[in-house]
Amino acid sequence: MDLMPGVRAAEVDGRIRTHYLESGPSDGEPVVLVHGNLSTGRFFEHLMPGAPERYRLLAPDMRCFGRSEPAPIDATRGLGDWADDLEGFLDALGIDRPVHLVGWSTAGAAIALVARARRVASLTFLDPVSPFGFGGVFRDGRPCWPDVAGSGAGVANPEFVQRLRDADRSEDSPLSPRNVMNATYWRAGHREPPAREDVLLDEILLTTISDDGYPGDAVPSENWPGAAPGTRGLLNALSPKYCDWSWLPTLAEKPPVLWTHGGADIVVADHSALELGTLGAGGVVPGWPGADVFPPQPMVTQIRDVLEAYRAAGGRAEIEIFEESGHGPHVDDAQRWSATFFSFLDSVR
Repeated sequence: MDLMPGVRAAEVDGRIRTHYLESGPSDGEPVVLVHGNLSTGRFFEHLMPGAPERYRLLAPDMRCFGRSEPAPIDATRGLGDWADDLEGFLDALGIDRPVHLVGWSTAGAAIALVARARRVASLTFLDPVSPFGFGGVFRDGRPCWPDVAGSGAGVANPEFVQRLRDADRSEDSPLSPRNVMNATYWRAGHREPPAREDVLLDEILLTTISDDGYPGDAVPSENWPGAAPGTRGLLNALSPKYCDWSWLPTLAEKPPVLWTHGGADIVVADHSALELGTLGAGGVVPGWPGADVFPPQPMVTQIRDVLEAYRAAGGRAEIEIFEESGHGPHVDDAQRWSATFFSFLDSVR
């Protein structure tokens, strides 16, 4: 791998074999940067060369992504497999002190679970999945249907999945992985330099495409839109049937929290362009039963509700909205995001 200056790659055997990037001194204050769906630790690489020298930055590839072991994901545990893998990763590296955890998108749920299992120094939620999972719930987290139809692997776009499987690098369809990355990860119009864009696309194409990885298995449903979550794979792990971190305010020990969010995020939003309530309301998916039955999920509102409850319960929660950014403000507004993040870490040392 041709890495940026000061960035190192290694592997360690913990709960699974984990590939990771690292920078900073081996005895530095540990900061673990955890990527989200359809990405890898390399989506944090650009933050490493300019990081303060006192921090040891670690960016692992999570199971079924990147170069780590493609172990199966038990979706019935939500992001429990990822959380346990992170604990095993830290143990294998001999890190027994509290760490700063960053969770992008999917990984927001995973780092919350780690904080429930062990003491952490801080939590940074970077455009995290809603505390009630992705798709098919009302504001208070109640499922729209008993089987949580409209969430999970059954609603994945089959053309996009096939293009991932085919390692498609083209720009000839809105559903090519390259175009999906540029349309949904960053703010409108943002493109990484061509060589860097190719690197990140290569990382996406390392995804394990299977019922145990991405997208997962699905079951038919009598409820709209006709598919409910199965029990395997990542998209099912994100379903509200299994994914939940709304309990965060009940933590006995409440680490300082930073929530950074892209104001132009179309993935995690109150009207997410990828969520069935929004797609149904817009006529993209026919047969929508209406807002009383299946409303667009108010994801950002749900995050804010939980963090306000965290504050009310005595926790510290800072909120920084990057109004022009998309789902990845750490990339499309990297300098500002990095300054915000490291300033937050400085404040909790």
